[in-house]
Amino acid sequence: MTFDDAALAAHDTAEEPFTDDELAALAMAADPTLPLAPDAVPYDRVLGTVPSLLPEWYMARATAVHTSRWRRPVVLGVVAAFLLIDAAGLCSTYGVISWA
Repeated sequence: MTFDDAALAAHDTAEEPFTDDELAALAMAADPTLPLAPDAVPYDRVLGTVPSLLPEWYMARATAVHTSRWRRPVVLGVVAAFLLIDAAGLCSTYGVISWA
């Protein structure tokens, strides 16, 4: 089963939803290297808010986070400290630095 633009447009006017086989055929026929259309909208905005498989507290939506300026140097310092401890051949697994 193949789909072209005319078949897809004809199905858009129908009131019945796509079947799983039709969606699979559309997905397999799509070219992932093509850019998105300028009028494309995110899927969740088309459907609205729907229950997801994972709760919001477990995996929240990706958003831009604006944090204070001191947080990044502190995190980078902690990561650098652990890398230096490992590079020196030491072990800090249980909070006590000892020879590995």
